[in-house]
Amino acid sequence: MSTAVLSVRIRKELSEEAERMGIDIKSVVERALDEEIRRIKRERFKKLLEEALKSMNLTAENWVNTVKESRLKRLKTPGRP
Repeated sequence: MSTAVLSVRIRKELSEEAERMGIDIKSVVERALDEEIRRIKRERFKKLLEEALKSMNLTAENWVNTVKESRLKRLKTPGRP
């Protein structure tokens, strides 16, 4: 795994308190950045899905119901194991 150097300025008091408390700043920053990246990806995916559904004149609720109905039909099909 390769790494990158990140330089961030924070309040001195914050840095000192984190050090006194034994907080691993690197781990905290990595975790926060990872969570923010996932949050933004979810937002973008949700927006993309909403736009796709809108272009098909469907609501999310209609789409979910259609998928459920399709699954039920497949399960009820004769000859399925």
